[in-house]
Amino acid sequence: MPTSAQLDGSHRTDRVKGSSLTQEQRACLLLWQRVNTSLSAFYKLISHFETAQQALQAGMSQWQTLGIHKKHLERHKQASCNEDNQFIAQLKQRMAVGEFQLLFQQDADYPKQLLGLFDPPPLLFYRGNKQRLNQAKIAIVGSRKPTQKAQRFTFDMAQYLAKSGFIICSGLAQGVDAQAHLGALSQPVEYAGRSVGVMGTGIDVCYPKQHQALFGRMIAEGGCIVSELFPGTPPHKHTFPRRNRIVAGLSLGTIVTEAALHSSSLITARLTSEQGKQVFALPSDIDNVNAQGCHYLIREGATLVYHPDQIMSDLCHQLLEPVQLSEAKDNSTAHGSSQKTERLGPQSLFSDTTATPNDNVNPILKPQKSVTISEHLQPLWVHIQFELQDLDALIAKTQLDTATLLSQLMELELMGVIGEVGGRYQRI
Repeated sequence: MPTSAQLDGSHRTDRVKGSSLTQEQRACLLLWQRVNTSLSAFYKLISHFETAQQALQAGMSQWQTLGIHKKHLERHKQASCNEDNQFIAQLKQRMAVGEFQLLFQQDADYPKQLLGLFDPPPLLFYRGNKQRLNQAKIAIVGSRKPTQKAQRFTFDMAQYLAKSGFIICSGLAQGVDAQAHLGALSQPVEYAGRSVGVMGTGIDVCYPKQHQALFGRMIAEGGCIVSELFPGTPPHKHTFPRRNRIVAGLSLGTIVTEAALHSSSLITARLTSEQGKQVFALPSDIDNVNAQGCHYLIREGATLVYHPDQIMSDLCHQLLEPVQLSEAKDNSTAHGSSQKTERLGPQSLFSDTTATPNDNVNPILKPQKSVTISEHLQPLWVHIQFELQDLDALIAKTQLDTATLLSQLMELELMGVIGEVGGRYQRI
């Protein structure tokens, strides 16, 4: 895990850059505010006026001839220089103290994968390590209430792919998304932080609320969280499909590990397909209602997978820099090797790639009751893995005192979500 000093150092350069904006960047922010982050209105204005500065200088009548919505016209009409200056000053102040940073389309660090979208975000607010945005990513999405076995499968899939060199991208929702991020984070120090989360809210709005610990861990360990929406934007049913297009856009392909037939995960899968990228889906029993969406995707042409090596072999041809595909295969097929155990842990579903599809490689067998973890347990829960950990390791990660830790571990045990073996704890 990077030290706080290292993280502070990596952000210091961004803070200096964030304290000053070019005139076009300033105009871009104001135009994005005027149209209330409407992609269609923003690009209609940019297409006609060519620059954000010229669009802002144009009168309301010129905007009206382009068919801009009346609410956007009203904001443009009522805007004043003082209000604009105050708005920009507040953003710059928050950037200067490191609350978040900004990337514009013209910046060299802007995610190149997004430039191929029909409607790429004009700008991105981000927290954490922006370098993750231009590294090879795979999206993992699925149900907000997955079965326990689907959670395990997602966690191990993300862990395996992250250790093999990919960045795991998801939408920071409950369930599968959270397990994907946690699996990506469950790495040794040299592989830490291989996780990117896309928010359907403002960059400073933690949604769902119980993910505060997860967000903090992603940022602290070298991952990145992004949003195209202004700080303070609350969750809304219209913001999440927008988030899904960015998840799909950032990634080389999308994996759906478990999803119902009417699920937002299928929106991400559709957007992935429309972008000309590959969709992967995990099969399950035909009576698993929670996985009907995956079966539908497979019927519609998604690639059926039961091991991450299949995904890696399909996507590696898209990479400018190769990931560790050959190493992953060598380690995973070397039975009894110490490398394999260290790589994925003794409880990994993918520790033996010689297993056949009938040898429990796909663990999603029967629907199981989902469990909601209370908010006060989340700081501990995000550090519980499917591999056994002792109390000392958990105390070091959570900074909880022994009495509190034992009390919370007992709560989780009574909920049936963790198990204890010889004084060590793991998810079950």
